[in-house]
Amino acid sequence: MSINIRSFAATSETTPVALHHIIRRDPRENDVVINIAYCGVCHSDIHQARNEWHNTIYPVVPGHEIIGQVTSVGKSVTKFKPGDWVGVGCMVDSCQHCASCTEGLEQFCENGATFTYNGKDRHDGTVTYGGYSEQIVVSDKFVLSLPEKLDPKSAAPLLCAGITTYSPLRHWNIGQGHKVAVVGLGGLGHMGLKFAKAMGADVTLFTRSAGKEQEALRLGADHVVLSTNPDQMKAVANHFDFILDTVPQQHDLNPYIATLKRDGALVLVGLLEPIEPTFHSGPLVLGRKTLAGSLIGGIPETQEMLDFCAQHGITCDVEMINIQEINQAYTRMLNSDVRYRFVIDMKSIETEEKA
Repeated sequence: MSINIRSFAATSETTPVALHHIIRRDPRENDVVINIAYCGVCHSDIHQARNEWHNTIYPVVPGHEIIGQVTSVGKSVTKFKPGDWVGVGCMVDSCQHCASCTEGLEQFCENGATFTYNGKDRHDGTVTYGGYSEQIVVSDKFVLSLPEKLDPKSAAPLLCAGITTYSPLRHWNIGQGHKVAVVGLGGLGHMGLKFAKAMGADVTLFTRSAGKEQEALRLGADHVVLSTNPDQMKAVANHFDFILDTVPQQHDLNPYIATLKRDGALVLVGLLEPIEPTFHSGPLVLGRKTLAGSLIGGIPETQEMLDFCAQHGITCDVEMINIQEINQAYTRMLNSDVRYRFVIDMKSIETEEKA
């Protein structure tokens, strides 16, 4: 029997996110039914709620940083049982047979991954709804085990902000002896500092804002470079093996490329639009340097990341909110007024009227 549940949704690009009742599908034999306890708030949620990527299907229920407890499982599910603490990230399905999927890289599914919200279910064509809701039904292949050592509240953003920064660091084999820089100190940037430090790198924060030294050091940075200071930038020319650029707005990449060593790589994880001002390829060619991009991680790597976090005591710095505060949280996020990720206590939705 399909389940009618409470959620918070945007019904148009100009309306606030508000109470909206949705129908969750009947569980299939490989499904896990999860009561959502916590849901992180990602900048992507704002883009989709406001149709800034011009692909929103309304009503849209955002949320792809989901932590909750299993309430029931389908007859074919053996990995999970009722009561387990689990997570759901940015994807809930993929084709399962292309080259990327068979390598555990479902985020690059050549037939298109099914995203947790604002996607279409590959089996019945229904629209997917995210974590701003009481409950979610997900294929067991896309459910992650939450290690006991992780706090569920601060683990939620690991499922997007965490894996987005962990994956490129692992792919480029960052470890002892590497000099790593992180551009930007936000939801992604602060996780990049923590991961790079835990992997053994010498870590620098690039920032345009003075006064972030103590905060950066607390999060794992060994050094802070003010990118608007020509002398400080000159002092780190040809210095870094790897730069993780987490800034989501257009910005000048040329000064950062100049700080890479020969064979160094600058990887974009925040920018999803044309590069402005114009990027000069000369330093890449002359230094055999790399400008690359990275998405989230596949399911195996995301589980690896959660286990790594448990081993090293890494969680996201979060501010808890009730679901009724979501629109104010969006405004604060746009003003960079959060350190470093909002997480919704989904128990707050219980005060809303039942359908």
